Amino acid sequence: MPDNSLKRRAVLAVLLMFGFYALAFALAGALFFFVYAEVMWAHELYLRPTILCVVAALAILWSIVPRRDKFEAPGPRLTESEHPELFAVLSEVATKSEQEMPADVYLVGDVNAWVMQRGGVMGFGSRRVMGLGLPLLEAVTISQFRAIVAHEFGHYHGGDTKLGPLIYRTREAIGRTIENLSSQGFLHKPFLWYGRFFLRVTQAISRAQELAADRLAATIAGPRAAAGALMAVHGAAVAYGTYWSQEVVPLLGSGYRPPIANGFSRFVTHFADAVRDAVDHELREGKSDVFDSHPPLRERVEALKALPEEVSTDDARLASSLLRDLSAAELALLRSLAPDRATSLEQVAWEEAAIKVYLPQWQSRSAEHAKALLGVTPSSLPQVVRELPAFIDKLTLREVPYARRNDEAALILGCALASRLYADGWSCDTGPGRSVVFEKDGQSIEPFSIVPQLTNGELTDVVWSDRCRAGGIETLSLVAG
Repeated sequence: MPDNSLKRRAVLAVLLMFGFYALAFALAGALFFFVYAEVMWAHELYLRPTILCVVAALAILWSIVPRRDKFEAPGPRLTESEHPELFAVLSEVATKSEQEMPADVYLVGDVNAWVMQRGGVMGFGSRRVMGLGLPLLEAVTISQFRAIVAHEFGHYHGGDTKLGPLIYRTREAIGRTIENLSSQGFLHKPFLWYGRFFLRVTQAISRAQELAADRLAATIAGPRAAAGALMAVHGAAVAYGTYWSQEVVPLLGSGYRPPIANGFSRFVTHFADAVRDAVDHELREGKSDVFDSHPPLRERVEALKALPEEVSTDDARLASSLLRDLSAAELALLRSLAPDRATSLEQVAWEEAAIKVYLPQWQSRSAEHAKALLGVTPSSLPQVVRELPAFIDKLTLREVPYARRNDEAALILGCALASRLYADGWSCDTGPGRSVVFEKDGQSIEPFSIVPQLTNGELTDVVWSDRCRAGGIETLSLVAG
């Protein structure tokens, strides 16, 4: 049962909601009363003020009318028959938290998990819905996932999901009122002031709800798992945007579908130090704002570490292993995001992506500038770098800003070197977050790093000449054919 503090928060939120509607009705009533006073006491209508009062009053009343919540599935619906292991964990946590299972569970495309009441009006007539992020499942262990699910069920346990629609719809109504009155002089000011006060108080309520849900997660899954889940999710969220935009989107745009979840775990592993630094920075210096909906990571982790560890079970398997068919789940998620494209995507392993997807682009790019590349060999790259302006003059870069032309020239040389290494029998080794590396007979070359390293002095002419000689590519032409 919700404790007294939760009940007090609920009562305060409801009172604030009624306060807004009381303000809205009072101001609308005052505007109508002005028109009434004109007719009854002045026996005259002043056209412009009368129109302004009526329009403003109607705008207020229209703005506060509750809208029906039109729920659209955020992703593919997960079912117990397809993913029994996943639903076994959900059911176990539901039982321990003394809550009913959500009516629907959806797979979503971000590093997040959430529960809410959707449908109906102001939360009435709604149903319980849960969303589980595919990248989140790949970023946490099963023990940490249990803590995350327990936290989300904590929002059911505390009545937060029932309170949430009231707060959210009231915020929407305040926003609509401010927007609709913004052209009516100063009339929107009272709602602007009340809106800031309402947001400040209700966000404080939200932060308290998060801490209460954390405590329930610690009771069910253990404080260590709960704290580990918070840090893992924060780190994954830092990395996911870069992974999606730089690794996944280029392949999807080229018509290929890589193993997205597996690629993300490999990406996070490759950048483990940077991810850890981001989490450590947040733990040291994270600050809270009065308008934040969640407490800072530091505060949440410290609160959990202060609790006694009573649960010792630890399952280090990735939570994504709870999905019976991960590849099918990924495809279903892509279909929900891009129904017209997903079915035509060809599956590709990360190890094959460079050759299938990027090699044709490298070859095309270097072919565009074949005339400029005539006579250029790997061993002559140091000289090309020293005379880079002259080389740039030979390229067709009219649409490239001057500030980017050095980088563009380095990219073209990298594309040409990568294309010729492959043609010379070198194998390409790469993966999510990793540099492109070509290998042959124990030698390795990162074609897109050579020109930048020669430019900044990280790679000397002598060392590069020795590597070219060892790889047998001193005189290899960078022009195909």
